[in-house]
Amino acid sequence: MNPGALVGVAAGLAAGALWGLVFVAPRMVGHFGMVDITAARFIVFGMVAGLAVWWRPAAQRWPDARQAFTVLGLSGLGFSGYYLLLAFSIMNAGTEVPSLIIGTIPVWMMLLGRPAGLRMQALLPGLALTAAGIALMVHAAWPQEGIGAARPHFGQGLLLAMLAMASWTAFGLLNAAWLKRHPGVHAADWANWLGIATGLGAFALWLAAGSDVATLRAQPDGALFAMLALAGGLGSSWLATVLWNIASQRLSASLCGQLIVSETLFALLYSFLWDGRWPHASELAAALLFVLGILASIKAHR
Repeated sequence: MNPGALVGVAAGLAAGALWGLVFVAPRMVGHFGMVDITAARFIVFGMVAGLAVWWRPAAQRWPDARQAFTVLGLSGLGFSGYYLLLAFSIMNAGTEVPSLIIGTIPVWMMLLGRPAGLRMQALLPGLALTAAGIALMVHAAWPQEGIGAARPHFGQGLLLAMLAMASWTAFGLLNAAWLKRHPGVHAADWANWLGIATGLGAFALWLAAGSDVATLRAQPDGALFAMLALAGGLGSSWLATVLWNIASQRLSASLCGQLIVSETLFALLYSFLWDGRWPHASELAAALLFVLGILASIKAHR
C-alpha cells in the first residue's frame, strides 16, 4: 500500500474512532438532560464552523436564502435531531444495540441510493447477514435475557435508534442529491453552513427545552460535561469530517465504505471499556455478522 493510501486509512480509522465516542458520551454524563448534552455538542460545532467560515473567500462565505433554508432542514435531520434521538435511545437501551443499528446506515444508503443496473439480488447476502447480527444483539440485550434486565424502556430505546437511523439516512440521501444538483457549491462552504445551522438550531433547542444555567452549574461532573461537549463538537463533528474528507480523497469509494465499520466497532469498544467488562459470546458473534454484512454489501457494488 502506498504512503498516500496509508494516510487515508489512518484518517478513516481516526474518524471512526471520533464518531464512536458519541455513542458512549451520553452514558458518561447521564444525569445531565439529553437536550443539554445534544445542544452543548452542536453549539460547539457551530462555533467552530463559524470561525472556519472566515477562512473562505468573502464572496463564498454565506449562503443565499434558498440555500440557507435547505441547510436548516438538513442540519436537523443529520445532526441535532439525529443525535437527540440517538442520545435518548442510548439512555434507554444502552450503547451496543443502538450502535449496531446506526452502523447499518451504509447498507440503507446503498439499498435506497443504489446505482442503476445494480440488481437487488446482489445486496441480499449483505442485508441478511446484517439483519442476523442485529437480531442476535437485540436478543442478547433484551431485558428478559439478562444483559438489559435493568433497562425497562429497552423497547422504546430500540425504536428511537431506528428513528435516528432513518433520520441520518434521509439526511445522507438528500444531502448527496442536493450537492450533485449544485456542483458550484464548495464542499467546505457547505460543511461550514451545516455546522452554523446546527449550532443555531441546537441553541434554540436548549432555550426551548434545556436546563437553565444555574441548574447546569449545580450538576456534578460539570468539567466532564464541558470536556465531552468540546470533544463532541470539535472532535466528533468538525475534525472527524475533515479526517473523513482526507480518507475520501486518497482511497477508493469501496475501501472508504469498509472503514465506516470502524465507527460501530469503536462504539462497541468504548461501551465495553466504560462498563468494565468483556463482550459476551453473542455480542462478539453479532458484531462479526454485522461486519461481514457490511463488507458483503460493499463487495456487491464493486
